[in-house]
Amino acid sequence: MGMSEFYGTADEGEAIATIHRAIELGVTFLDTADMYGPFTNERLVGRAIADRRDQVVLATKFGNERNEDGSWVGINGSPEYVHKACDASLERLGVDHIDLYYQHRVDLDTPIEETVGAMKELVEAGKVRHLGLSEAGANTIRRANAVHPITALQSEYSLWTRDPETTVLSALRELGVGLVPFSPLGRGFLTGSLAGADFAGKDFRAILPRFQGEARDANEAIAAKVADVARRRGVSAAQIALAWVHQQATRLEVPVVPIPGTKRISYLEQNVAALDLELTDEDLAELDPLGDQVVGARY
Repeated sequence: MGMSEFYGTADEGEAIATIHRAIELGVTFLDTADMYGPFTNERLVGRAIADRRDQVVLATKFGNERNEDGSWVGINGSPEYVHKACDASLERLGVDHIDLYYQHRVDLDTPIEETVGAMKELVEAGKVRHLGLSEAGANTIRRANAVHPITALQSEYSLWTRDPETTVLSALRELGVGLVPFSPLGRGFLTGSLAGADFAGKDFRAILPRFQGEARDANEAIAAKVADVARRRGVSAAQIALAWVHQQATRLEVPVVPIPGTKRISYLEQNVAALDLELTDEDLAELDPLGDQVVGARY
């Protein structure tokens, strides 16, 4: 997402080089959405993987409908739109199938059975391999799974966003659905690199409650604690935050595959190195309580 919109400016050449480096390092899961840009990120990813499609598991999303000029239309889960959006994504990505296709947000005006029914038709047509939902509730996941198996739920999950543990975890375990945490680094906040940062221009963090005023000041204590653990372990704060998410797969008893976003090779390499970091009981005892100390809503 950040390679095309929402997190300030980005360089397309550097973005493609970062994707290529990720594949070199063994990263196989790439996540995009039609709304990022809008539309430009799918084209970017398509260019980046044009000569290496068989090396990646490609995920994209539909449902947050936008116009070409960037204006918002709304959330759309109608069956007709599902087919239209998928065909458009396939064309932009330059591929003949999508490995994991998500409904980006649940359309409250369209029964989930109708939306997933249309997504099932995409699987039957060979355009999509697996289905996912994003930010859906437990009951919605169960209803969707009754129409067609749901492979993954993408939701925000990190040291400072623990909501899925109490809202959807039981459904994920019951149905064998994997969790794909977005913003596992707290939109960069948990890395400790945002102290004093001015979220001006096109950076949407400027309007998020956790990043504003007194809430931001209070949340600095969370970033400081992550940094303390990082110093003790001799690694970066980002690696600590990511290692915590990785280890949740064992602790929660569900598959957990985070998607840390970055626009730069240097940060990418740090993120990948977190796979080799195992947190101790002492580390976890310091990190686990941080989710209860957050000030401010997600949106």
